[in-house]
Amino acid sequence: MSNSHYNNHQQHHNNYQQQQQQQPQHSNNSNGDEDYHQQQPVHYSQHYMNGHGHGARIKPMDSVAVPDMCLFCFEVLDCELNNIDGPGVPMFSNDAYPLFVTWKIGRDKRLRGCIGTFSAMELHNGLREYALTSAFKDSRFAPISRDEFPRLTVSVSILQNFEEAQGHLDWQLGVHGIRIEFMTERGLKRTATYLPQVATEQGWDQLQTIDSLLRKGGYRAVITQELRKSIKLTRYRSQEIQMHYKEYREHLERRGGMQQYGKVQC
Repeated sequence: MSNSHYNNHQQHHNNYQQQQQQQPQHSNNSNGDEDYHQQQPVHYSQHYMNGHGHGARIKPMDSVAVPDMCLFCFEVLDCELNNIDGPGVPMFSNDAYPLFVTWKIGRDKRLRGCIGTFSAMELHNGLREYALTSAFKDSRFAPISRDEFPRLTVSVSILQNFEEAQGHLDWQLGVHGIRIEFMTERGLKRTATYLPQVATEQGWDQLQTIDSLLRKGGYRAVITQELRKSIKLTRYRSQEIQMHYKEYREHLERRGGMQQYGKVQC
């Protein structure tokens, strides 16, 4: 990337950041540093059977996540990196849901950015916003560059079925994502979350997941059973769909670029 193009991209990105200052706060699910803010209330069921064990009842999820959501995230980032108009209105549902967008890179799919919100956002604006937020504003990483773009994989997670758990083990591995609230050793209230796939990808059991989430959320003292029992845990489910760059390019070639959105072709 030339210096002039880099500077243009940086200026475009700075403009984007200024536009986002009034948007809802977001949460970074992987490092646990979560800023929790709700535009619309998320309602939790008070009558949910134990989430672990043979008698657990798993509520069905609405079918929401579709491949076009990943395609849309790729298009948004593609256009942003090239400093041209982004895609227009997509064809998928515009209902409001909490959501996360995750970028990974390379064959081993190393994490490159993962940020989302527990606010119920309309999917068109929410995915547009968090496709860029997770690409450019994850504090653990430098902003994603044009050179990296062809090696990316994007995942979209649509969150549903938020419910207050009856204890720190009242959830199922591989089924529920969890959000915890706890007090640090300094008396500060902290929150942290893991999406449903994190624990199984890491090979953790429930206690290992809880302890890891406490550490990621900033707890530094000895973790005791008393602390674990004091946690307020909310469980939720997620529909996840992912797409690799190669699939993105194939989709564009099949439909002749971005003409269906009425915008400049990337």
